[in-house]
Amino acid sequence: MTDLNRRKLLTALVALGGASVLNIPAVYAATNELVITTYGGSWEKFWRDTLIPGFTKETGITPKLDIGLGRVYTANMRAAGKEDPPYGCLMFNEIYAQVLRKEGFFEKLDQSLLPNYQNLYPVATKASDGYGAVGLISPIGIGYRTDMISAPPTSWKDLWENEELKGRLGLYNIVNSAGKMFLMLASKIYGSGIDDLETGFAKLKELGPVYQTDFNMSTAMATGEIAVAPFDFGEIARLREQGLPVDCIIPDEGLMMWDQTFSICANTPAREEAYKYLDFVLGPIGQDLLMREFFVSPVNKTVEVPEDLQKDVPVFGAAMDQFIEWDWELMNSRSEEIARRWNEIFGA
Repeated sequence: MTDLNRRKLLTALVALGGASVLNIPAVYAATNELVITTYGGSWEKFWRDTLIPGFTKETGITPKLDIGLGRVYTANMRAAGKEDPPYGCLMFNEIYAQVLRKEGFFEKLDQSLLPNYQNLYPVATKASDGYGAVGLISPIGIGYRTDMISAPPTSWKDLWENEELKGRLGLYNIVNSAGKMFLMLASKIYGSGIDDLETGFAKLKELGPVYQTDFNMSTAMATGEIAVAPFDFGEIARLREQGLPVDCIIPDEGLMMWDQTFSICANTPAREEAYKYLDFVLGPIGQDLLMREFFVSPVNKTVEVPEDLQKDVPVFGAAMDQFIEWDWELMNSRSEEIARRWNEIFGA
């Protein structure tokens, strides 16, 4: 490859055959053009209708948006190579971010370009060690049907020890990061630590039959197929708005969470624009917009949760210390074995 650099070749192939030719994103940056990512459905709509217009109003920059999932972004980054990233700022779950960060796809953040970084809660910065920042946190506690359970749960241990909950439990499966967190949680609270997976798997067996899902727990809760499950507080808020008798609690042992880590791709030609976008997401305006749309906990200490939102966004301030630390490197390094053992217990 002499006359065409890698970017020109990839762009030409996309023009000829579409994104599927090399499994690279449908949107690819022209020189110095910022490409950002989000998920489909309500996420895409919010990014297009609200977040991007807000960012453009503040900075004059109009980024391109690529829609996908973490595993797709990971494949796209590897296909494009470290020297020619298809994105400027990449958002996906920390379980995926950990892999690409280890492979050298992201640059260590220049905090002088991120004024809002200094205002973040530790939970937003600790896992990535300065190479990224969590911009969205969806806390996961224990959700339950108030009309199906006589005494509300208070502890994760209730899922094992409260006979009323037997056979009425929902779990995210092992494909979902919430399933992996649940395994680590069982290992932590009943074993010697998060990495005591032998104890964790043994405790999972004690649960008996459970309802499993990859992402949609709400339908099972709404129909009464389950009475209790690890649940995103924001999703509980949406069910409550629909009139369902549900609630969600912060367990004694702490919270799980869905996180969205934002990383600046090394060698992006839109580096300056990518930093401005990340700082906007982490700043008061971006965090307020995200909180009101998704009921996520603001990661910026300066953002206040209005009183009328505190029932739907109950985790903020001092409660931001209640998130449990996870070992995603452990989960990624043993992913096949973990999935096999999980499925032997619960079925695929």
